[in-house]
Amino acid sequence: MPEIHAFRGIRYDLGHVGALGDVVAPPYDVIGPEEQEELYRRHPNNVVRLILNRMEPSDDDATNNRYTRAARLLRRWRADGVLFPEADPALYVYHQVFEHFGASYTRRGFMARMRISPFGEGLVFPHEETMPGPKMDRLMLMTTCKANLSQIFGLYPDPETEAQRRLDAAVAGQTPLEATDRLGVAHRLWPVTDIDVIADVAAAMGPKPVFVADGHHRYETACLYREHQRQAGMTPDHGANFVLTMFVAMEDPGLIVLPTHRLFPGVPELTAGELAARLGGRFTCTPADEGPEKAEAVWEEIETRGDQGTLGLYTARDRRWTLATVTGAGRARMAEIAKDHQPEWRELGVALLHRLVMDDCLAAAGGELSPLSPPSAEGASSADASAANTAPSPSPPQEPPRPKYVHRVDDVVSGLRSGAFPLAALAMPATVEDVRMLSLMGERMPAKSTYFFPKLASGLVINPLE
Repeated sequence: MPEIHAFRGIRYDLGHVGALGDVVAPPYDVIGPEEQEELYRRHPNNVVRLILNRMEPSDDDATNNRYTRAARLLRRWRADGVLFPEADPALYVYHQVFEHFGASYTRRGFMARMRISPFGEGLVFPHEETMPGPKMDRLMLMTTCKANLSQIFGLYPDPETEAQRRLDAAVAGQTPLEATDRLGVAHRLWPVTDIDVIADVAAAMGPKPVFVADGHHRYETACLYREHQRQAGMTPDHGANFVLTMFVAMEDPGLIVLPTHRLFPGVPELTAGELAARLGGRFTCTPADEGPEKAEAVWEEIETRGDQGTLGLYTARDRRWTLATVTGAGRARMAEIAKDHQPEWRELGVALLHRLVMDDCLAAAGGELSPLSPPSAEGASSADASAANTAPSPSPPQEPPRPKYVHRVDDVVSGLRSGAFPLAALAMPATVEDVRMLSLMGERMPAKSTYFFPKLASGLVINPLE
């Protein structure tokens, strides 16, 4: 069972840094180079200098690199009082207030230490594939800093919202710490140190499974770090046995899952007719609108249908949109080429797109267009890019370019207008129930099957491991 612990988190002293919004940052894996520079300029103590320190020309593999600089900064900020430890062990109530399509939402959760159990050995379940490069990058950072600098995002079933109601009652009427990010999301934090409240929450959480919504690489990294520390003879209560986790009930009304659309570079240009011919009888192809700007209308049709088996495909050669709906023959072919997966996995829109459309129908008719192997994260940091490419590349044939991942239809339109993408795809996201069902089956979805909006802020609280 998941074991939840309060902990003495490390937080920013607002007397030193001023506004909390100036020192928090998004998770490292969605920070691109431009935002990294902007966060550097925003404040000399912004957490980006810890979670995604810049690479410098003088870097080496030993004592002077982005990881060792982050560790030195963490020690210095603690020594100078920029960061301070909580006086007593706490759980941290964390609300995110945001707008989505004109409606206001509040996503409620809390942060705690969770005892680590490797996937497959306990009640912590993954739902997406991971890559070795980002895990190595995060392991190097964790090893030098000896801290969880960002939280993973866990979902748990709680129809009565028992745990969250207990915590929200404990902070009712109290003024939160608050940071507003560049997207206008208000991040509100309350430390809870009442031992009775902490005990009640731990008891409520004990029998519940936890599904990793975001932060798979960081969770697996925490497992690797724990094994390294075990070999060094750590005690059962050592901090490396735990990982900083944000817990949100699956029934929370503020839980929003956005789609992740694909823009494919470097693939052969097709017309809508050629696309339909290559898809054969595996999809029913219905001509839709013309021009990139019609993406919104196509997406509205897909959302209205609410069908994972319907994709919106754009062929730049003739500027046409096609609604492609999988047929019985397509499902039969999917069962054949993805027989290593459960039928429920084979029904996912992103699985149909990559395995049946890109890797089978289009690749078989004209060369491999897109592998199903997990892509690098959208807005991937230079740390991910460098870590994922440390091994020598094989000789040609060269792997096709990875798709570009976007969540807003406006970004699909902008990408298509750039002329850089011969093919685009609109696909329904997996649902929270899909995450629960497939995780319990032991399945992992294709990468970028879900995008939980908004992202959690890094820098609200740090979990020391030693």
